[in-house]
Amino acid sequence: MIITDTHTHLYSEAFDEDRDAMMQRALDAGVHRFFIPAIDSTYTQAMLDLESNYPKNVFLMMGLHPTHVKENYKEELALVEEWLAKRKFYAVGEIGIDLYWDKTFLKQQQEAFVYQIRLAKKYQLPIVIHCRESFNEIFEILEQEKGDDLFGIFHCFTGTLEQAHKALSYNMKLGIGGVATFKNGKIDQFLNQIDLKHIVLETDSPYLAPVPYRGKRNESAYVIQVLEKLSLIYGRPVEEIAEITTQNSMEVFGV
Repeated sequence: MIITDTHTHLYSEAFDEDRDAMMQRALDAGVHRFFIPAIDSTYTQAMLDLESNYPKNVFLMMGLHPTHVKENYKEELALVEEWLAKRKFYAVGEIGIDLYWDKTFLKQQQEAFVYQIRLAKKYQLPIVIHCRESFNEIFEILEQEKGDDLFGIFHCFTGTLEQAHKALSYNMKLGIGGVATFKNGKIDQFLNQIDLKHIVLETDSPYLAPVPYRGKRNESAYVIQVLEKLSLIYGRPVEEIAEITTQNSMEVFGV
């Protein structure tokens, strides 16, 4: 059984004390594919180091995270573009709009999102979307940019059934993680109305740990709890969910 974690920040400082042990726990649990979203240029070297230590398991993305769109965002976007021209990445991400923490840079976040979508199209790559309290703003841009060359993953999907269908209409898969295990997560109430072919698994480690680890540091091994929850929601064996969601991730990332 090969399990894929499509979104995990394994280079995070949260793992500096026990990164190899944490990776081994995930590998032992059957998680063999780790897709690594970018945040900003300060993390690039840590991402490259992670890839060189686990070359068969780690697949890197490149992008500027919306919460890191600040006064210097144009310099950061230039570095994203430079890296995409220089070597292979598997997605442009994570990109999008986050209005939860701060609305100060909304205009710049919108501009950075559009710019990076167009970079993804140029390099024929998927996008991985970060959306927090910004569904309307995200959908407005996806509507403007839609086409056969726009595809990817709506990471950490926490919307309604209606919003799920709208996301799917833009060639997006839904990234499902620990929120599906929360009592107040809500998405577990309608997920079985979404065909499994549209679902990929993720942890967003070190954030959003699933039950029973909620509130603690998340890690990729805990994607098993998400897998087990989806098995209950869909009434299908864990092995089948793992196989389908891994196949879905291959369709998106091309590997």
